[in-house]
Amino acid sequence: MTAPAPGTGQGFDLQDFLPYLLNQAAEAASKGFQASYKASYGMTRTQWRVLAHLGKFGALTARDICARTHVEKTKVSRAVAALEDQGWLIRSPSPQDRRAEILTLTDRGRAVFADLGQQAIGYDQALRAQLGPKTADQLDNLLRRIIALQPPDAGTD
Repeated sequence: MTAPAPGTGQGFDLQDFLPYLLNQAAEAASKGFQASYKASYGMTRTQWRVLAHLGKFGALTARDICARTHVEKTKVSRAVAALEDQGWLIRSPSPQDRRAEILTLTDRGRAVFADLGQQAIGYDQALRAQLGPKTADQLDNLLRRIIALQPPDAGTD
């Protein structure tokens, strides 16, 4: 008789729970790249996420960034303040909502984003090389399928 497949046995085992495994994999990959932006610019993970989203998508509000990154508002607010102190982003009043501010990267912020973007490409290529091209492509496709399973209006806790 063979043992049951992971996750189908008698009791719950966190280490066989797919969301847990995905989270652990994301943390491991994220921490690997964290060394780059921390060493180069003294940035925290949330600061990197804010900078990366502004670099990729242009002007956004803090609320937009929270929704896209799934990071809580207080952490995003602290990251925005730190990035502003570094001269990497500016805030301007939103014409649609007086309570909101539009966040945009400065020229210096765009230069930091470009530099870290190149570092991110190198990190991604090294990670994919460690997995091998076939496995990396399979993983990429599987992760995109999992992301697509989440309803668009699913919130956070």
